[in-house]
Amino acid sequence: MVLQLVRPVWSYAEQVMRYREAMLANHDSLDGCAGLEDVGSFAEWMDFEPRLKRKYGEGYVPSEVFLGVRAEDDAVVGIIDYRHPLSPFLLRYGGNIGYSVLPSERRKGYAGEMLRLLLPVCREYGEKKVLLTCAPDNDASRKTIIKNGGVMENEIIDDVGLSKCGVIQRYWITL
Repeated sequence: MVLQLVRPVWSYAEQVMRYREAMLANHDSLDGCAGLEDVGSFAEWMDFEPRLKRKYGEGYVPSEVFLGVRAEDDAVVGIIDYRHPLSPFLLRYGGNIGYSVLPSERRKGYAGEMLRLLLPVCREYGEKKVLLTCAPDNDASRKTIIKNGGVMENEIIDDVGLSKCGVIQRYWITL
C-alpha cells in the first residue's frame, strides 16, 4: 500500500464531495475533515480559515488539512487534519489530529498510514508531542493511535457529546 498526503486541490473536488456523501450516508462522523459535513460544495469547503473562524469563533485554531490518496489509482481514501495550537477545547476533548477513512476503505491500514505520514509535518511546525483522542469503544482508532506511539494519559467524561459512550480517551504521541 502506497499512500500519500496531498493538500486539497480542485482535481480532487468530485472525490471529496463523494467522500462527504458516503460518510453521511453511513452516519459516520467526519473527523479530521475541517467541517466537510457543513458545506454543500468543494469551493465552500476550501474556504477553510474564514468558514472555520465563523463556526468556532474564539475556539478556532488553524489547521493543516490533507487528503489520504492511494498512489496506484489516485483515489481519496481518507482525510486528516492537524490543528495547532491546542485551544482549551482541543486540549481537553479533540486533540491536535483528527482523521477519518471512507467506509469502503476501512481495515486496510489507511488511518495508521495517514497518521504516520502526518507526524513529521507536526514536527516541522515545532511540536514535541501531539494529542489524539477517541472513544474507548472505537477499537480501530485506539489501535491506530497506539500503533503510532500513542500513550494514554487518561479518560475523561465527555460532557460535550462527542462520543456515543460518554467517555473520551486522551493519548499523547511524542515526536
